[in-house]
Amino acid sequence: MSEEIGKFTIHLEQQEDYAFRVKFDLKKAPDVIMDEPPPLGERNGPNASRMLAAAAANCLSASLMFCLAKEEVPAHNLTTEVTCTMIRNDKRRLRVGRLDVRITLGNELLASRKLERCMTLFEDFCVVTASIREGIPVGVEVVNGDGEILH
Repeated sequence: MSEEIGKFTIHLEQQEDYAFRVKFDLKKAPDVIMDEPPPLGERNGPNASRMLAAAAANCLSASLMFCLAKEEVPAHNLTTEVTCTMIRNDKRRLRVGRLDVRITLGNELLASRKLERCMTLFEDFCVVTASIREGIPVGVEVVNGDGEILH
């Protein structure tokens, strides 16, 4: 059973053609221009697929850091990349086919006593990725600086 616990509203204003100014409901958050790639737009900003991919990668990274941060791990010790695979469905409509997220941990994070426990928890606590997974496959791996898979 789902329980609503909050809402937020984001405003978009068309600038020209397919470019929109996104105004967040946060005082210090700058506006973002979103635009479609050619031939529709001018790619003056990310499109919705890129924002979706960034949101999933950011959420997973923040969730992992939240778990590890309880040990006061140093900042700037994690990098993340996300690959978004675009597909065409049976009706030939463009869709996000899958997201693959790769989180690379620095050596200081590898020494965390909580690393093993966090590896079993962080994906489930990522609001965005858990929601996306209800319709889009999302692969996640965590590696060390040498590219060895940890999760």
